[in-house]
Order: sequence, then C-alpha cells, then structure tokens
Amino acid sequence: MADKYDLCLLGLIILSSLLTGTSRAKVTHVFISTGENVHLSCSNAFRDCKSTTWNHNRFSNLTAVELIAGGIKKKDTESHERLSLGSDCSLNISNISKEDYGYYTCQQYVNGELQGNDTHVYLHVLHVSPSSSSSSSSASSQTEISAGLSVTLFCQLYSYDGVSCDDWIRSERIQLFWVNQAGVKLPRSDSRYQILLSSGHCIITLNTTLLNEDDNREWRCEVTQRDQVKTSVTYTVKSSARRETPVIAVISVSVAVLAVLLAAVLWLIWRKRADNKRGTDGEAVSSVKDENDDKRTYETINMDTPAAARDHEQTDDVTYTEVSSSSKKPVKSLKDHNDTVTYATIR
Repeated sequence: MADKYDLCLLGLIILSSLLTGTSRAKVTHVFISTGENVHLSCSNAFRDCKSTTWNHNRFSNLTAVELIAGGIKKKDTESHERLSLGSDCSLNISNISKEDYGYYTCQQYVNGELQGNDTHVYLHVLHVSPSSSSSSSSASSQTEISAGLSVTLFCQLYSYDGVSCDDWIRSERIQLFWVNQAGVKLPRSDSRYQILLSSGHCIITLNTTLLNEDDNREWRCEVTQRDQVKTSVTYTVKSSARRETPVIAVISVSVAVLAVLLAAVLWLIWRKRADNKRGTDGEAVSSVKDENDDKRTYETINMDTPAAARDHEQTDDVTYTEVSSSSKKPVKSLKDHNDTVTYATIR
C-alpha cells in the first residue's frame, strides 16, 4: 500500500513538472518599441498553417479579436494592412503602435476541433512622448525647443490590462530607466533631472531644463526584464535656434546671386559706354577731316596789261603787270604760314 502511494506521489510530481515546463515554454513576453516591426512565434503550428488561428485581446473583460483564421487574414480588423502570416505560422506586425499591446494566442483547429496546446504571447509596447512649455515641432523621436525652457518626456510601457504594472514588476522583474547618451542611468539625486516613476501605470517621466550644450542631446528610455535590456526608445532634443541656420544660408546665397547679377549688369553698361565712346571718336575724326577740307583756300591770279601800255608802244624793256588775287576764304597771316615764299620777276 505504501509502495502504491509512493508511486502515485512520484507520478504526480513528474506530471506537475511536465505541465509546469510545458506551460512555461508556451508563454512568452515580447518587448518592442513603437514604429518597429515584431515577429510573434507560434510553437504549436502545423506545416501548412491552414489550421492556424491568431487572436488578440487588450482587456481581460473583452472578447478576443480574431486576426487570422484558417491561415487567412481577417479584413475587418484595424491592423489588417500591417499584419502578415509567416511561413512558420508566426504573426508579423509592421510599424507597431501603442494600440498593438496585449495578449496574443495562437491555436490550431482541424475540422473545427482544437489541436494541441495554445501558444500565449504577451506583447509589451514601449512609447515615448514629449510635453514642453515651448515646442516648435513634435515628432515620434525628436523635438525642438529653445534653451532655457523645460521639457518633460513621458515613457510608458503598454502591457496587457489584465495584469497590473506592479504585478509585472514583481513577477517578471520589469523595470523602466532613463539613461544618457553613454548608457548611464540618470541619477535621481541630480537636481537637474526630475525623474518620477508611476508603477501603477508603468510610466517614468523625465523633466529637465535645457542648456545650450543640450542641442542634439539624446535621452533614452529603457525597459529591462530580469536585468536584461529588452527594448528602448531614444529621444533627441534639438535647439530651435539652429533652425535659423538654413534661413541664414538661403539669405547668404541670395545676396551672392544678386551681387553676381549686379556685377554683370554693371559690366554690360560699361561695355556699352565704351563702344559708344569709340563710335563718337570715329565720328569726330571724320568731322575734323571734313572741316579741314572746307578750310582749303583757292586763289585766282589775274594778270592784265595796263591800258596805257596797250595804247602806246613799248619803248623800254619794262613790262607792267597788274596782279590781283582773290580767295574764297581769307588767307591766313604770314606768320601762320609755314609755306615757302617764291619770288618771281616778270619781264
């Protein structure tokens, strides 16, 4: 009797260990950041995936949503376009959003009957959002703010609502941290940083006042499970003053272009004036030449014999000649002439 009792007890222990081991093997936790792609494995899948069904649930008090049925994607789901079934019957989700967190189940149905054990996956999604007193822009991974103003970054881990964050912290040893660019945890003792953890909602906030040297500085929110980093989100803060740099560059280029255009216009004006001046000089030379032609002096010399000489016979060898000169223009004075003077004696 005692031997039978021992055998039964041993069998229960072995069965319990097998069940426990099987249960642990089929429950997994996956951590992912918003904007990334995730791959959820199905451990009990058949080869052709025609029997595979994937269900999703964010809240324990709601009915699960069927995403995949008989290996075919459902079209009436919000995440339809971002879902796909892998060749190993895994569920692939692209561009993860914070609404994708929750509890996923992979099941196999053959002829309407459930086959084997379910695969359970808890998907935890990490998301960071900013809140600043003067933010010029807001993006999923960076923000711009002027130095001297404060910025607050909220880092939240979205998990299945059926389990509280405190329970996740205790059971899975999940923790949230803010670290700097070097990967060093920001100390809460530093007065520059105000770090607040709300374990009830899995939120950790970082508040700080930006300095000039904080331009392009990165802060990273990390989630760890059993002291191992599972995923993180890096957030970059840029100084809004840097936004003026492209404007200055555009103005500088514009001024340079205008200067070049102005120089070209001035050169064209100078060139045109030079051409006009050369034309005027040519006309002046021609005018002077014509004017000199007009200044030519034409003289007519008339030679005539006096009447007295014609009436009487010539008794001596002297011939009297009257010379008269006429000119169209006045003859220049002798001092203005450089011509050679010719003296002639007429007999």
